[in-house]
Amino acid sequence: QVQLVESGGGLVQPGGSLRLSCAASGFTLDYYTMGWFRQAPGKEREGVSCISKSRGWTYYADSVKGRFTISRDNAKNTLYLQMNSLTPEDTAVYYCATGRNCGLNPHEYDYWGQGTQVTVSS
Repeated sequence: QVQLVESGGGLVQPGGSLRLSCAASGFTLDYYTMGWFRQAPGKEREGVSCISKSRGWTYYADSVKGRFTISRDNAKNTLYLQMNSLTPEDTAVYYCATGRNCGLNPHEYDYWGQGTQVTVSS
């Protein structure tokens, strides 16, 4: 069955970097659009970035553009999110998901991982 497992979260100081991973099983990553989302306490889940199937066209939320990079390693069937210049506003649980279209609307995504916590604090 489809399974997504995120890892790589943790505590980092403002200005620091983290790389999140999303290991996929039960399907071939390259055949699906994939997205990263995040949810902070008391807030709705918001889209961060997505990468389209096959051609790998990418899209980013304005809040992370220029700081975050989405990528995938088809050989490892793994999705990544490189996060640089982190700020406390990036603190949230981060989720990966499979979607139908590359966009930031969580309702267009079907399968979700369990999430990984990212905390940016000094």
